[in-house]
Amino acid sequence: MNFTEAKAYIEEITRTKKISLGLSTMEELLERLGNPQEELSFIHIAGTNGKGSTLAFIASVCQAAGYRIGRYHSPSVFSYSEKIKVNGESISEGDAARLISEVRRVSEEMEAEGLSHPTAFETETAVSFLYFKEQGCDLVALETGMGGAGDATNAVKTTVCSVIASVSMDHMQFLGNTLEEIARVKGGIIKEGRPTVLCGQGEAVMRVIREICMEKHSPLKVSRPDGAEILETGLSGSLFHYKGFRKIKIPLAGKYQIINACTALEVVEILRDLGYDMEENAVYEGMASVKWPGRFEKLSDRPVFLIDGAHNPEAAERLRDSLNLYFPNRRMIYIMGILADKDYREIVKITAPLADQIYTVTPESPRALSGESLSSYIKERAKEIGFCGRVQAESSIKKAVQDSISQAGEGGVVVAFGSLSYLGELSKALKESIHD
Repeated sequence: MNFTEAKAYIEEITRTKKISLGLSTMEELLERLGNPQEELSFIHIAGTNGKGSTLAFIASVCQAAGYRIGRYHSPSVFSYSEKIKVNGESISEGDAARLISEVRRVSEEMEAEGLSHPTAFETETAVSFLYFKEQGCDLVALETGMGGAGDATNAVKTTVCSVIASVSMDHMQFLGNTLEEIARVKGGIIKEGRPTVLCGQGEAVMRVIREICMEKHSPLKVSRPDGAEILETGLSGSLFHYKGFRKIKIPLAGKYQIINACTALEVVEILRDLGYDMEENAVYEGMASVKWPGRFEKLSDRPVFLIDGAHNPEAAERLRDSLNLYFPNRRMIYIMGILADKDYREIVKITAPLADQIYTVTPESPRALSGESLSSYIKERAKEIGFCGRVQAESSIKKAVQDSISQAGEGGVVVAFGSLSYLGELSKALKESIHD
């Protein structure tokens, strides 16, 4: 297969192979591929919000310290290949096509023998392991897709450190109906005798993770982001003290990124304790040079145009708080595109009261909530949720970009959010509109 054919294959199995949490299919696939993951060392990260940003901080510091670091996360925003990287460089189209072809051959053998065909996520996870082995990675920063215990990434056994980012209500149809149930699933990545870092948060989650760590004899470190002393924060990032780290500079906007940065710094301390060489200069350089696109990212100044992957209530609260912090009393224009299996009702309730105008769009995903349905819901509940502006379903993402820029004028702020799945197309449409 060439790269176009490989992507088409991934899209086909995304449509036809349903998500089913559990490790039997993944373990069989990896066994037939020679278990490439057994020759790698993982920093394994689970959570509801912030796990990708935490991964980006950790990977950036490891690279600055001279380690060859693999990164696997999903979904991608701007290009398919960006979900698999080594030292910040995305897998090439040729390598992606070659390795997807290899995994496809084995998957079809499994299916012919009456076994389950791996899902798209299982396929891509296996591709990442093959690639990281080929590339001779010293460490791999590995993000779960959903949950933890039954997630395809949890087939790994050679975990150096497990990391639990912020946990909140999401994917309830798969993970559980209470925070404690979801936390226990996320904590399923914790390995016997290996250290764990937990992002400091509510007591319900902390209690569950502590219990799992005791059961697994896993030494636990808890970050204390409320102990960070913030010196500066703005759209260009933040400057803060945390424990013995003084004047840590991060370029990611959003006050909540300090929370993720503190979790990453605790992981750095763990790696030092394990014998990894993490010199002070490498830590500061890595934190200051981190890149994590699509998360409260400013794409233009006139008007201010932001994109954010806020796709659940906790992320929506963080987005709302950041908008209030950085843009008080500014005219606010939203572009919203949300997946139907997300808690869009609560997301709307949290964010809509700030908006003067909302344009709704339909993300390109089989799980998408149509822009028309979202617009109708907002109109029906406008009075109840305190939304006093106007809402309009748009025929295309390009039209939403054009209309939002027109509405914003010189002083307004445009914010596109709800799902990462459409932000790449939106960013392209914005560049075209600005160029025109």
